[in-house]
Amino acid sequence: MPEPVKIAINSGIGIIELARPDKFNCLSIQAFEVIRDAIQEFEQNRDVKSILIQSQGKNFCTGADLEEVKTVRENPDQLRDFIGTGHEALTMLEMSPLPVVVAVQGLCLAGGLELMLAADICIAGKTARFGDQHAQFGLIPGWGGSQRLTKLIGLRKAMDLFLSATWITAGEAEKIGLINRITDDEKLLEEATTYCHELANKSAAGLAEMKKLARRGLDLSWEAALAMEEETAVTHLLMDDVTEGLSAFKERRTPEFKS
Repeated sequence: MPEPVKIAINSGIGIIELARPDKFNCLSIQAFEVIRDAIQEFEQNRDVKSILIQSQGKNFCTGADLEEVKTVRENPDQLRDFIGTGHEALTMLEMSPLPVVVAVQGLCLAGGLELMLAADICIAGKTARFGDQHAQFGLIPGWGGSQRLTKLIGLRKAMDLFLSATWITAGEAEKIGLINRITDDEKLLEEATTYCHELANKSAAGLAEMKKLARRGLDLSWEAALAMEEETAVTHLLMDDVTEGLSAFKERRTPEFKS
């Protein structure tokens, strides 16, 4: 059986490519295991500066492998593994110190939407369509979608997508803050790759701290989040990358960060 996900490292970018276009790149336990292991590999490799999630074919991902869903429902332990492995992999993406960029074309539905939501930046092709189809088939999100979507776009908009199971266009998704930018489909991977290369020119330590503050702050009280930022800033300002950044600013040159 061919690998459902292909992994590569190209010019400092850790690439996770969904590779089942004939099955709409549906997600299985095996797919999430490959993704989980790849994240660990990328984080341990100092040459990797960002992660790019992409997919083969006309569509990004339409959700879980429903054939596998039918099978695991017959065994409670397998069912828990199916949900738990997806949760683990997407949480690792969300909390990784590496910036995660996702390139979406065609359909991004249900579990595919949940995968997209775990990334930091989403660049979509003009053909992209987004939706949570779970309610259409009596299902519910199982890989964090009910929480991430609500936090990202707000309760009212999220409830509409959850309950109606309708699809929205890339333009509508950009309007409600679900995605960051739209490009022509034929330029999608080029633009996403360029974005990752631009991140590589920045301080990896600085990006990691920024991501940590933004992500973790969502789950804290206002006072606790501000206190976390204050404490982190005091520590971060003593780092070598800050010294280099300040020197580069004063000398009007591009900084050369060590991290």
